[in-house]
Amino acid sequence: MADAGIPFSISIPDAKIKQLKAKLDSTIFPDELDDAGWQYGAPLADVKRLVSHWKDAYDWRKHEAELNRELPQYTRAIDIEGQGTLDIHYIYKKSEVINAIPLLFVHGWPGSFIEARKILSLLVTASADQPSFHVVALSLPGYGFSEAPKKKGFGIQHYAEVGHKLMVALGYNEYITQGGDWGALVTRKIANDYGGRHVKAWHTNMPVFARAPDPLREPISYLAHLLKPYTAAEKAGLACSKWFDESGSGYYSEQSTQPQTLGYSLSDSPVGLLAWIYEKLVVWTDNYPWTDDEILTWISIYWFSRAGPAASLRIYYEIQQQGGFKFSVPAPKVPTGYSYFPRELGYVPLSWLKRDGNVVFHNEHRHGGHFAAFEQPRDLVADLRKMFGKHGPAFGVVSGRNGYT
Repeated sequence: MADAGIPFSISIPDAKIKQLKAKLDSTIFPDELDDAGWQYGAPLADVKRLVSHWKDAYDWRKHEAELNRELPQYTRAIDIEGQGTLDIHYIYKKSEVINAIPLLFVHGWPGSFIEARKILSLLVTASADQPSFHVVALSLPGYGFSEAPKKKGFGIQHYAEVGHKLMVALGYNEYITQGGDWGALVTRKIANDYGGRHVKAWHTNMPVFARAPDPLREPISYLAHLLKPYTAAEKAGLACSKWFDESGSGYYSEQSTQPQTLGYSLSDSPVGLLAWIYEKLVVWTDNYPWTDDEILTWISIYWFSRAGPAASLRIYYEIQQQGGFKFSVPAPKVPTGYSYFPRELGYVPLSWLKRDGNVVFHNEHRHGGHFAAFEQPRDLVADLRKMFGKHGPAFGVVSGRNGYT
């Protein structure tokens, strides 16, 4: 049996916590227009409240202990072609069901391994009525407590290589994947590069990987596109995509062109980091009732991360050089599942998605946003169980493992 890796516990030095408090204590806040609300970005009153709580009331040690207690963590050295060896951090929890389905979960930005926190216990639950999973939640290189790449050109194929080699090292020659944001693109690449022999299915909660039909190359599909009405969810998704492209993607332009320049601010100013990410946590979710402690734990993982906040930005630059987020990776041939949550940053019609790959599962939800695993963990897990359950379209795709007791 393969070993689980080197056990890991988060343990931030006291000096780093003291330094954070000192930086928060010397914050210089900007001014703000009257009645600005969210129109110009994160409101000053919100940020001041969070900074005060972070400095005077928030207890990192309490939340550090909770993360260590809830999440079985490990590290492992993984060799990446042309990039050397990186020490990778991950969560790994096995189900009591021997033939549980191996599942690789991959987060995105501005998330981290914490996105798997709520789905972990749900996925590993043993039951005669629904499939169970062995869950591996990867910390992407440069995020959380994974070592960051040291060389230029660490592209999507390298992130995929890390995820695949981790699963094989854990003894899973066959497995399935799930991800959102960068996790969606990374797992799409894993399914594309290692599909068939190793990756047996791919599921994502970010259904954006398809273009509108071309009138010259796909005249029939284009005609259907013009004549067939879209569902209310599809119309809303296209409208959200339009909003994001026009009004919500400024951060992407900066992170994909000058990540180092932005990195100085995020690495030196905890308040700059807080405001930069807090805005996304609120705007990209579906009225999720964030507590101040939830927000600050999320941000603290970035502040205390192994490589520092700047390292998490470089994936934008590298993948933009390879063609960008949506269309840099061809569609996998393995069975594919899509879950749509209405505050996702975009959603293309199902007819487009079906032209782009082997879509076997699709479900639209009434609530939820970009961080589906954290906002609506039960809905996301229910979709995985439907897709891989006894009556699902991807039942039994992993040899000898159907997830049932």
